[in-house]
Formats: sequence, C-alpha cells, structure tokens
Amino acid sequence: MAVGRHHSRHVGLLQAEHERIDWRGEQARAARVRIREHTCDCKATFYELCQAGGLMFIRRTHRGPAGVVVHESPWIPAKEAQELWLRLLSGSAR
Repeated sequence: MAVGRHHSRHVGLLQAEHERIDWRGEQARAARVRIREHTCDCKATFYELCQAGGLMFIRRTHRGPAGVVVHESPWIPAKEAQELWLRLLSGSAR
C-alpha cells in the first residue's frame, strides 16, 4: 500500500488590505522552542506557530536558490500570537 504525503494547512490568499508582520532575523532566545502548529511545507515558504519562555511567535522559513532564510515575528503573549496566526492563515496578515 502506497502512503501519500500528508499535508497541513495552507496559508490563504493575501488580501488586498492586510496587516504587515514585523519580521525579524531568527534569534536564539530560548533553549527549547515548542512548535504548536505549522503550515504545509510543500511551498517555498512555510510558517510555524512557536512557544517558548511563556511567549509565542511565528517563525517564517523560506527555501530559495540562495538557501534557507528564517525570520520570526515579535514574541508576544499567547492570545495575541494565536490571533495573529489566524490572521496569517486567513490571508489578512503577512
């Protein structure tokens, strides 16, 4: 029996009016980071909702010809991060 590739959620189409996320370079702020949710990695850019040190953030990973580039949103309280995550998934933030 062949096993197909399992996909996660995909980010929605970017809306004309959308919030711009303040992406910053990846920083080693915590010894351990827990990935709570993630989008499908079948595209060049995928996202992870992460938690560490009592805060949450979104990690954006882009695979391109120059290699892998990782950015993070600001580290914010869980409720705010989960709301931002939903806006990202719906296409109203990027």
